[in-house]
Amino acid sequence: MSRIRQPSQTHLFPHRNFTARQLPTQDDEPRSPCASQNDKRKAAVMAERVLVIGSGGREHALAWKLAQSPHVQQVLVAPGNAGTASCGKISNSEVSVSNHSILAQYCKDHNVGLVVVGPEVPLAAGIVDDLVAAGVPCFGPSAKAAQLEASKSFSKSFMDRQGIPTARWSSFTDPQEACRYIKGADFPALVVKASGLAAGKGVIVAQDKEEACRAVEEIMKDKAFGSAGETVVVEELLEGEEVSCLCFTDGTTIAAMPPAQDHKRLLDGDRGPNTGGMGAYCPTPQVSEVTLKQIRETVLQKTVDGMREEGTPYVGVLYAGLMLTPQGPKVLEFNCRFGDPECQVLMPLLKSDLYEVLRDTLQGKLASSSPVWHENVAAVTVVMASPGYPGAYKKGIELTGLSQVQDMGLQVFHAGTALKEGGVVVTSGGRVLTVTAVMPSLDGALHKANQGVASVGFPDAAYRRDIGHRAITYLTRSRGLTYKDSGVDIAAGNRLVDLIKPLAKATTRAGCNAELGGFAGLFDLKAAGFSDPVLVSGTDGVGTKLKIAQACGQHGTLGQDLVAMCVNDVLAQGAEPLFFLDYFSCGQLDVGVASTVIGGIADACKMAGCALLGGETAEMPGMYAKGEYDLAGFCVGAVERSSVLPQLGDISEGDLLIGVASSGVHSNGFSLVRKVLEQSGLQYSSPAPFGKAGETMGTVLLTPTKIYSRLLLPILRSGAVKAYAHITGGGLLENIPRVLPKELAVDLDATRWHIPPVFSWLQDAGGLSEEEMGRTFNLGLGAVLVVARPDAQRVLRQLQAHEQAWIVGSLAHKQPGSEPVVIRNLSASLRAGPEANPDTSALPNGAAHSDHAQRRRTRVGVLISGTGTNLQALMEQAKKPSSAAEIVVVISNRPGVLGLKRASMAGIQTRVVDHKLYGSRSEFDSTIDRVLEEFGVEVVCLAGFMRILTGTFVKKWNGKLLNIHPSLLPSFKGVNAQKQALQAGVRVAGCTVHFVAEEVDAGAIIVQEAVPVLMNDTEDSLSERIREAEHQAFPAALELVAGGAVRLAEDGRIIWNSMMQV
Repeated sequence: MSRIRQPSQTHLFPHRNFTARQLPTQDDEPRSPCASQNDKRKAAVMAERVLVIGSGGREHALAWKLAQSPHVQQVLVAPGNAGTASCGKISNSEVSVSNHSILAQYCKDHNVGLVVVGPEVPLAAGIVDDLVAAGVPCFGPSAKAAQLEASKSFSKSFMDRQGIPTARWSSFTDPQEACRYIKGADFPALVVKASGLAAGKGVIVAQDKEEACRAVEEIMKDKAFGSAGETVVVEELLEGEEVSCLCFTDGTTIAAMPPAQDHKRLLDGDRGPNTGGMGAYCPTPQVSEVTLKQIRETVLQKTVDGMREEGTPYVGVLYAGLMLTPQGPKVLEFNCRFGDPECQVLMPLLKSDLYEVLRDTLQGKLASSSPVWHENVAAVTVVMASPGYPGAYKKGIELTGLSQVQDMGLQVFHAGTALKEGGVVVTSGGRVLTVTAVMPSLDGALHKANQGVASVGFPDAAYRRDIGHRAITYLTRSRGLTYKDSGVDIAAGNRLVDLIKPLAKATTRAGCNAELGGFAGLFDLKAAGFSDPVLVSGTDGVGTKLKIAQACGQHGTLGQDLVAMCVNDVLAQGAEPLFFLDYFSCGQLDVGVASTVIGGIADACKMAGCALLGGETAEMPGMYAKGEYDLAGFCVGAVERSSVLPQLGDISEGDLLIGVASSGVHSNGFSLVRKVLEQSGLQYSSPAPFGKAGETMGTVLLTPTKIYSRLLLPILRSGAVKAYAHITGGGLLENIPRVLPKELAVDLDATRWHIPPVFSWLQDAGGLSEEEMGRTFNLGLGAVLVVARPDAQRVLRQLQAHEQAWIVGSLAHKQPGSEPVVIRNLSASLRAGPEANPDTSALPNGAAHSDHAQRRRTRVGVLISGTGTNLQALMEQAKKPSSAAEIVVVISNRPGVLGLKRASMAGIQTRVVDHKLYGSRSEFDSTIDRVLEEFGVEVVCLAGFMRILTGTFVKKWNGKLLNIHPSLLPSFKGVNAQKQALQAGVRVAGCTVHFVAEEVDAGAIIVQEAVPVLMNDTEDSLSERIREAEHQAFPAALELVAGGAVRLAEDGRIIWNSMMQV
């Protein structure tokens, strides 16, 4: 299944945020909601307390699922029922949920970090609005958004405005007008609904027009549903099959849940009166993937987009009750919360941590973290109701056998239950409880759930025995072979694509703004900033490291391995990685595993700075054993023609080699690693005999490969690196010679870098020779750079600011018959282990450094807004070996300007702090300040920076902030200085570099450069000559300040240090 990206737009939406601890996710949940004692001890150190509002089976299911999260310390349910009274993390609360002020204070007093609202009435009453306004995070839509359920009239009007398919309809406040409409309509206007909330029971489906008119009278005159029936909606009777499609939405993105089907009628065979729901099952096999896609796009996403466009963003769970008509899906109704009993089948099928899903929804992160659902299983829930329901019924009937049902591996979700003294559970409502079963097949789940129901002691209970009968009939019908029968599940492939679309979209970069779905992907090199590019491609896999990941069930880091292996190869040509394609092949597609792997690929692409443009998912039955899969990756990059590496003509004897640390074995040599492990008798689950305490062999060996692109690209572009070798398959012995002239040899000294302990263990446990180690593994060096001796220390400092790096050797003339690579002291260094400190003394072949190289340079940040011509002059000065300045970051308040490209091409880190995105100057300035602090900046140069800085910022950087002005200050301050000079008739103009003071252009003067005004000068010609002078004055002033020759006294005067050499 091909996955290619196409052009798209990115939508942003501000969301309610709440704090949560970042902890691992639980993949599998226990069947019982009652946590073990070990779970309780773990929970004791967690931070979050969650309050669930409601008392039904839906709320019990939500509390049950939330209690499984390691992020959650306790789940309170208000008012709750007997099932939530006291069970592990779950307990009931008596707090009033109708008085929102009291509820908000309760949440603050009891450190409730999140409120989850179950029923619709509190949502329509504005509980979310009130709690959020009081500073209490609350999951659910606002009162205005909840009108989708609270007002049928609003909902139908909204669907008409947005073009969402629904039945023909009209609303009325006069019963006689409603009856005239029913009798005169040219379609069966037989569905009568109370417009307001009626606990899911305000709908009457009439058999004929007379019955429909009686329903109007019953609702409007007899007040069958109270004030909810003051307005009625009369609808067309639609024919087809009903289905419930729910989704999480953060106001922009939807994350659809598997479709479910409710059973409203009381009796088997869909007979008897309507109820609130007598059972449900999930998923619905009779609903095709094509239909589900249509529902997601034309109903769910369209609704969320429409609500946002109309100024009422919808955040929470959106429930669409649909009829699958011959004309396509049509909306019967919207609900603004989980359905009941749909929730009781959805929660057991949710593989993701529910707390994390709710948090990501509130934080607007669904686009990058879609929920994952259990595959190849079905859930059935059967409702047990009081005798007489939905009419009058008796309360207080004792229930028995509930623990026996739990022992059968089933889940009981309480609804209308209460606790009496002694722990006796009795009935207290119409729908009393549900019994939920999860099994590999739908009929198996129904059989198991019915067994559970039969085990409950509940005299004369009303329940159905045929939940899911439509789906079972569909599954057992006679039909021909399908592609799925051969082992290829197209629907699973489509689900995978839906899961990974937002992950891929998050990797969008300059030159590529796209989505998965087309036949091929496009990349715009011009938009990416290239002028004369050469394309560079690389492809690779991760070898038998896959075997370890599959054995350990840890798939999340393989994506980084795959991207790193390809991207690091492309870097060897000096190229910037632009886009990436992946290939995932398996015998049977496990959507959860595949989405984890590809999610890791997407995350790694963001780390590398390249776009995940597309890929291929191949399901090939019979090619792979169950649980096995293979991976391949393909990366394309680009480099300006003049900067292609290696620069073979420049590499010479005496050049130094700088090694950049690896994270361990990376992704090569794992066949040998697995053989050594087998020979040692250790398992992947065995404690590692090296490394950190508590780590297993599997965890250590799966440490992901380092991606070097963001670290190395600025350095490669600076021109200081002559060659770069990626230490991959073939180890140090075979990879370094690939980037060197044939007449040169490599002299490495293993005492000069840190060798990770995994390599010492591998040599010892496997009895491996020095040559085998050097030819197979990276030995702690993931990359090796070739640099000229005068540039070595500068490059090393740039690397060491972000990563471990060392000067590890040098190049010498290769003698006839000698080895191309010699690693001295390897055995001794492997035996010495991690305690040995690398030797950083001068290399014996004369790699000592000049005074200029050893002198510490002042770290400089430059602020720009445009083309950066003064920046270019500053960079050229800082590149000189004698310079006292090192430009470490360039910051622009405007994206995409030429100055940023100049800096990037010079190997200098860049940042964009767009002033348009900030509400105030102080907020903008504080962000600039944080970036400068991040890079350890000591002196700041304003080089065409077109923003006025706040007094607070200027005071903080007093004596460290330089600006250049195109006049001889104090003359002609402010804008249009050249125009002012011409108008004044002066014969000499020029430029001034000065310290910045709070008053504009008033700081102490460091350097001035005079420019004569010619008789025929225009503003443009004078400006051009002043710019040339600026390119001399600004670098000179920077050297004076960076070298310590000039500093600013407390009284604002210049102090000269005559002892400093500049």
